[in-house]
Amino acid sequence: MPPYLLAAVPSAHDSGVRDIATLSGRVAYVTMCLTLVWGVLTATGWIRRVTGHHALRSGHLMLAAFTLASGMLHALTFLFLDDDTLTVLKLLIPFADGGYARHACAIIGFELCVAISVAAGVRRGLAYRGWRHLHQSGYAAVGLLMIHSWFGAIANGHLSVVWLGGITVSVPVVMVTVLRFLPAPKLVGLGLLQADPVTLAVPAGSGIVLVSVDGHRCHRYGMCQAEAPEVFQLQDDRRLLYLRQPESAQTPQVRAAARACPMRAIQLEGATP
Repeated sequence: MPPYLLAAVPSAHDSGVRDIATLSGRVAYVTMCLTLVWGVLTATGWIRRVTGHHALRSGHLMLAAFTLASGMLHALTFLFLDDDTLTVLKLLIPFADGGYARHACAIIGFELCVAISVAAGVRRGLAYRGWRHLHQSGYAAVGLLMIHSWFGAIANGHLSVVWLGGITVSVPVVMVTVLRFLPAPKLVGLGLLQADPVTLAVPAGSGIVLVSVDGHRCHRYGMCQAEAPEVFQLQDDRRLLYLRQPESAQTPQVRAAARACPMRAIQLEGATP
């Protein structure tokens, strides 16, 4: 056998490193999908409507933390390869010393996720609209990381539609099924739902209503403003201003805002005209 063929065979060390990189990359992909689906189901209020409980913000943060941790492990693993020239600079800066587009997608997507996580920690110091726009950029980050996963798998010759495509499709299906059929106390025990069930007293009549907003539950998603802009107003400093006693003609819009709130932070009480 010619010598150059022997040199092309990867060492046992590098094979082990690449196995760790592959495993951590798949774990990161799974938790990223879980984080995305949980955030969407929380924001749309689907979890609250199905389980009768509020989704805990800590559940979303926990999934995001697992995603960042496994993604960082995936990236750092390549620094331990003997047969590669990957450097810290190439891990931090897109297209440093050349580089591939799929690597740039991963770097930009991951660093954007880190920025969102840091902003979540100092959220009180940010204007609400700026925070919301940064948080919404997480969808773009997920898209970039998915591009990296698919094209990276193709480039390395181990693309498996069964696990990549299967995970992408099965994660939302499995999560929705679990939320639909697993008893709520189990989900509360896992730290995904609040212990207290949702209670909302909406008057049956069409008279004037009194409005109150729970500041701890309200995450300033702005859905109430979309339903009743004359009653609810989001400010640039993240304050939510609202009319305590709107006019009777605004009652249908106020009720729609209460139903649309994903955190069920809006409480309505009947009042005499």
